[in-house]
Amino acid sequence: AADVGQKEELTGLKKEAISTGASKIYIEDLREEFARDFVFPALRANAIYEGTYLLGTSLARPLIAKKQIEIAKKEKADSVCHGATGKGNDQVRFELTYIALNPKINIIAAWKDDNWTFDSRESMFDYAEKYNIPLPLTKAKPYSSDRNLLHISHEGAILEDTWAEPPEDIFVLTKSPEAAPDKPTYVEISFVKGNPVAIDGKKMSPAKLMDHMNIVAGNNGIGRVDMVENRFVGMKSRGVYETPGGTVLWAAHRAVESITMDREVMLMRDSLIPKYAQLAYNGFWYAPEMKTLQAYIDATQENVNGTARMKLYKGNCTVVGRKSPNSLYSEAFATFEKDQVYNQKDATGFIRLNGLRLRIQNILKNKP
Repeated sequence: AADVGQKEELTGLKKEAISTGASKIYIEDLREEFARDFVFPALRANAIYEGTYLLGTSLARPLIAKKQIEIAKKEKADSVCHGATGKGNDQVRFELTYIALNPKINIIAAWKDDNWTFDSRESMFDYAEKYNIPLPLTKAKPYSSDRNLLHISHEGAILEDTWAEPPEDIFVLTKSPEAAPDKPTYVEISFVKGNPVAIDGKKMSPAKLMDHMNIVAGNNGIGRVDMVENRFVGMKSRGVYETPGGTVLWAAHRAVESITMDREVMLMRDSLIPKYAQLAYNGFWYAPEMKTLQAYIDATQENVNGTARMKLYKGNCTVVGRKSPNSLYSEAFATFEKDQVYNQKDATGFIRLNGLRLRIQNILKNKP
C-alpha cells in the first residue's frame, strides 16, 4: 500500500489485509517522493489537462507502480497486480509503468481476467457484505474516490448524470464557498527554481508544504472542479475534483514566472503544456519523450525565484503581489508617467514592419 497522502484511508489497513488473505503487506510512506518527484515537476510545467484538471490521480499512479516493481524485485516475485477497471485510465498508467520499468514482469489485472465474476459495484458490495469485509463506502454513497496530497477525486453514482449537481456531502478537502470565512486569507508563497519552498517565510518540505496549503485553501473553498474529460481509452467521463493547495500553488507559480521568464521562452514552454499534460494523463511518465520534455521545462525554471502574495476568499484565488531577485519587470520602462529610457516614436517603425505582410496582402487582394 502506498501512502501518497490519503490520510485516514490507511488506518487499520495492515489488519484488514491479513484478515482478508494477505500473507505480508508493505505500507510505504511515499508522500515526500510524490510531492518532490511527481507533483513539483508537473507544477514547474504548469501542467493542466484539458484546461481544467491538475492531474492529481495521473501523477500518483506511476509512483505506485514504480514501488510495486521495486517490491517485486525485492521479493523475487514474477507478477504484479492492480485493481483498476478495464474502462478507465488507471489500467493504462499502471501497466505502461510496469512495462517501462520491467518489461518481463507478468501483469495480473483482475477486472480483465476471465475468472473475475464481479460485473458491478453492487455485486462487490454484496460479496463484501456476505463475508463481513469492511468497506470505506456504502451503497447509499457508492462514489469512487481517490485521494492523495494533491487532490481527491469523486466519480460514479449520481455524478454519472452530467446535469446533476454534486451533493455537498461528497466534498472532503474543501468548504463550500458559501460556508467559507467572510474575511480573506493572505498567504505568501516563495519559489526557488520553480519549486515552492516556503509559506509566509517558513521553509517546509514538499509534502508538508502541500499539506499546509490544502488546509488553508480548502478552508477558503478553493479548488473544486467539475468536468467531463476525455479518457485515454476513448470515452468521456465526469469527474469532480478537490485540489485546494494545488490550485493556489499553480496560480502562485505562474505569478512568479510572469516577472522572471523571458517572453519567448514562456511562449515556447506554454505551447508544450498540453503535450506534457497529455503524456502524464495517458500514463507515459517514464517514456523518453517525457524525460526530454521535463529537461527542457526544468531549464526554463532556472530563474523562477521569488514570492507571490495570494488572496484567498470564498472560492477565489487571486494574485495580489509578486516579487523576485531575478525580476525582468522594469518600472522605468513600463510606467505611464514621463520616462527617460523609452522613445515612443520607435514604435512607429516597429508597427510598420510588423504590419507589412498585412498591407501587402490587402494591396494584392484589391488589385484591379
